[in-house]
Formats: sequence, structure tokens, C-alpha cells
Amino acid sequence: MHTRIALPWHLPDVTASAFLVIAFLSGIAGALQLPTLSLFLSTEVQAPPFMVGLFFTGSAVIGIAVSQFLAGRSDKRGDRKGLILRCCLLGSLGCVLFAFNRHYFVLLFPGVLLTSLGSTANPQMFALAREHAEKSGREAVMFSSIMRAQVSLAWVVGPPLAFALALGFGFRTLYMMAAVIFVLCGALVGFLLPSMRKSALNTAAPPQAPRRHRRDTWLLFYACTLMWSCNCLYLINMPLYLLHERHLSEKLAGAMMGTAAGLEIPTMLVAGYLSRRVGNRLLMRIAVSAGLLFYLGLLYFTGSVALLALQLLNAVFIGILAGIGMIYFQDLMPGQAGAATTLFTNTGRMGWIIAGSLAGLMATFWPFHAVFFVALLMIAGAGYCMWRIGDVDSPLPRDTRISLLPDNGGKG
Repeated sequence: MHTRIALPWHLPDVTASAFLVIAFLSGIAGALQLPTLSLFLSTEVQAPPFMVGLFFTGSAVIGIAVSQFLAGRSDKRGDRKGLILRCCLLGSLGCVLFAFNRHYFVLLFPGVLLTSLGSTANPQMFALAREHAEKSGREAVMFSSIMRAQVSLAWVVGPPLAFALALGFGFRTLYMMAAVIFVLCGALVGFLLPSMRKSALNTAAPPQAPRRHRRDTWLLFYACTLMWSCNCLYLINMPLYLLHERHLSEKLAGAMMGTAAGLEIPTMLVAGYLSRRVGNRLLMRIAVSAGLLFYLGLLYFTGSVALLALQLLNAVFIGILAGIGMIYFQDLMPGQAGAATTLFTNTGRMGWIIAGSLAGLMATFWPFHAVFFVALLMIAGAGYCMWRIGDVDSPLPRDTRISLLPDNGGKG
């Protein structure tokens, strides 16, 4: 048995700082594009509502196919740093295409393909960060949580900036700004991130996960997909619910989403700190419980103050899911950091596909608050999956686990 000395994650390190800066900038690049996309399609491209919905569904499907394909290749061969650099440059080309083109199907196919390649840089960067942390002996879980918090911070800053650029200067300026950020990310990746070729990471083939781990990975995939579907249903329907059923100001929806986003950041950091002490499985179960209480609260509380107070539960729900879910996938798929991180990212894309289809269908026949009943059923399904997942540590010999994971007290 061999041991590892875990270095404190907070030691000054140019490489670690570069990971954090790139995580923030890549988050900004995404936050500039997604919040204004429906407005861009309806006003600039003149797409009807059905075609707008089709664009979101098509982009999610293309994104899943592209990212999962690249994830499998990145884990088997090649230098992940080179893949991230190429994805950043292709993402910038996609932004340039959106800046100057207004043909719907050109944007849907080559445009979405390029932007999907650009968004793949983010999960690959988290996978590279995990490998770097393990190789250098740093505390991987806490560092990944801080990186994920940088992305959340970008989503606090990005959407208001996106609307300010689009409404004040036009969509061409908005997408060119996103293209510049992608190029900047590529430059930082090329100069500051480490090259970790497969031969340097391991001289033998990566160990195969036990059969039960494969089963648990799929259970976690189903649970995370259902949890993200709940969140996407909430994001789609909440503004309409407040405006048309509760007759409250649409500004309240922005305040609620901003409050939740702000609270998610400390939640991620606390969850990262607790991960090595209580384990990722327990934290994910806490997230499911918080989500259950949150959607129950939405059915029973209708006042502005109560809805704002419920955002604490929403922040616990999404903060743990976004910060710990990815780490849990990586623990269940040792030696496959790229595939694990991308699989987690694709649960969010699947959530958008499911939620987009359900939200439109239900709004046609039922009131807006009916989606919260559906969300409760989804949360119950996620809870069933989470409670069937076993202890990630039990099937692996102690010496094998130490060679694959950071020294975190035996917790997943």
C-alpha cells in the first residue's frame, strides 16, 4: 500500500489560479449566450415560437452527442489540454457565426455544432483539474468545488451583462464579446494549463470499475437528470406563474433567481468542505431532501417574502447538485475523468430537453403551478435512485482507492 501527502488546496499556485480564471471566463462565455438566445431567435432570426423550442431541443441533442463522443476519446488517448484549446477556438468561431448570420438552419446545424464544441471545453477542463489535483496531491474535491463556484459567480454576473450588451449595443456586439472571451480562454489554456499525457498519468490501463459501480453510475445519472429537469421546469415556468397566476411583478422572478444564484456559491464551498467528512452520497441525499421541501413550499406559499425565503432550500438543492454531483460521477468512474464529467454535464442537457417538452405541453392544458406537482414526482424518483446507490468506497481495495483518489479520509 502506498500513501499520498495531500497538499493544502489554498497554496499559491499559478496553475491553480489559471484553472479558476478560466472557469470564470468560460462561465461568462456561456452566460452571455444562453439567457438571450430565445430573444435573439425571435427578434433577429424571426423564428416562430415552435422553431425557438425546436432550436433549444436540437442544440441540447447535438451538444450531448458531441460532448460524449469527445469525452470517450479524451479518456483513451491524447492530451486533454490540446482538446480544450481546440474547443475554445471552435467555440469562438461559433460565436462569430451567430454574430453575422441570421439563417435559422445555418445556426441550428453548423452554428450549434461549433458552440457545442466550445461548451465541451468546460467539462474537459474540470476533468483536467481533477487529474492535476490527483497528480500533485492536492485536495481535489474542494478545488473542484471552488472552480464550480467560479462558474456560478459567472452566472450571477453574465446574464445582466448579456441583456445590457444585447439591448444597448446589439447582438453582434454580444456574440463578438463572447468570441473574444473564448479566444482569451484558449490563450490561457495554451500558456498556463499543464500538459498531462496519458503515459504520464498511468502506465497501465485504467482499472475497471466494479459491476455495482456501473449500476450506481446509471442510478446517479437518472437521479441527476430528474433533479435538473425539476430545476429547468422551475426556471421556465416560474416567471409566467408569478405574472399570470399570482399577479406579482416579473422583477420578483429576477430577484428570486439572483438570490438563489448568490446563495449557491457558499453552499458549494461548504459542500466541498464537508465532502471528505460526511461523503458525497449523504450530501446528494441532502440535496434531494432540500429539493423536496422547496417544491412543497412552492405549492403552499405564495407571498413574496416566503418565495424569497424558499430560495435558501433551492440554493442547497442546486448548489450541492452542481458542486458534488460531478465529483460523485468521477468517484464512480475511476480513470475516466473526462467521460464522468461530461456524463454529469449531459444530465443538465437532458433536463432541458425533458423540461422544455413538459412545460409547453402542460401550459397548454393546465395552470402554471401544475408543474410543481410534476417536479415533486421527479424529486421522489430522484430520491428513490439516490437511496439505491451503495457506498462508493466498499468495493475497492484500500490501496487501489488511494492511488486513484485524493487522500480524503475514505469518503466518496
